[in-house]
Amino acid sequence: MRGVIARRTWAGRLRARRAGGWLKKSMLVSMAVVLPLGASVAGGGATASAAFNPEGFDFWVDSSMGPIKSRIFRAADGNTNRVVYALDGMRARGDLSGWEIDTEVARELSKWNINVVMPVGGPSSFYADWNAPSTFLGIPTGSGPSGSSSGSSMTGSSGWNETVGKVSTYKWETFLTENLRWALRDRLGFSPNRNGVFGLSMGGSAALTLSAYHPDQFSFAGSYSGYLNISAPGMREALRVAMVSAGGYNIDAMAPPWGPQWLRMDPFVFAPQLKANNTRLWIAAGSALPAAGDVHSPMDVIQGVPLEALALVNTRAFQVRMMTLGAGNVTYSFPPVGIHNWRNWESEVYRMIPDLSANIG
Repeated sequence: MRGVIARRTWAGRLRARRAGGWLKKSMLVSMAVVLPLGASVAGGGATASAAFNPEGFDFWVDSSMGPIKSRIFRAADGNTNRVVYALDGMRARGDLSGWEIDTEVARELSKWNINVVMPVGGPSSFYADWNAPSTFLGIPTGSGPSGSSSGSSMTGSSGWNETVGKVSTYKWETFLTENLRWALRDRLGFSPNRNGVFGLSMGGSAALTLSAYHPDQFSFAGSYSGYLNISAPGMREALRVAMVSAGGYNIDAMAPPWGPQWLRMDPFVFAPQLKANNTRLWIAAGSALPAAGDVHSPMDVIQGVPLEALALVNTRAFQVRMMTLGAGNVTYSFPPVGIHNWRNWESEVYRMIPDLSANIG
């Protein structure tokens, strides 16, 4: 009897240890995203002198969300056939894309005779079509009209008082694949087919989603530090808190938990579609080890390291998924250093450009 009790006690402790370990892992995953996500994708470790690039111009397009601004940078040779969309991160601003503020990628892409389209705004949107405006207990957190002349319906000098997605409903996928796509064709002569799309963090996940469901528009997609396994344990709740931090958005307005709409957004789930489309992919994540010059304050480590570690785990999971499918249309880039910051993402664009150039237009 003592032996039976001992075995039962040991088994109970083992189950508790396993449950505790799973809970601890989930909490660590959640904390990794919750603490630094919004701040780290807003900037840091980037080309501080970049900011506004006078070579670009504002391109306004009407949508169900109101008028949305994009920044356009023309190819050096003047062609209209080679086009790439650059998607921002969780704290996308209302005045300029982070790619313009913190990097020089537009100038480099233009030298490669590629037209660059930088949509402005959409914090926490994942560039998706949401179910409803973001509210908490039925109370909207935005203010003002859904379409202002300031660009992406943002107000205030800091550009963080976002009303699109709160007063109105986010419809970013529709905007990028219909409103903006055809406006670029009709007004600038840009080709609407065989474009490229890339993004960081939230934008990396979205780039793969757009290419999976709109293969005629996007023949190339790049993800840097993307969250490519969002149905993994702990990810939804981690993203929930991160989206509250990055603009005050409610994830439940985007998609119900683990329903068809949520799974449609998960690259791990729709990976077979990417293989079937034969979309050329560039999938990257840093090691979460800071490179020389990455650390200017303790916050650079506190914010940038755990987020990149989480992105790396997500990206490696996606890599295994694609490998089990036998997908041969992917280039993986895992540099030995790099944290969740603009310096890492800018460097990745430079590595990717030759592959992008060969697979668009």
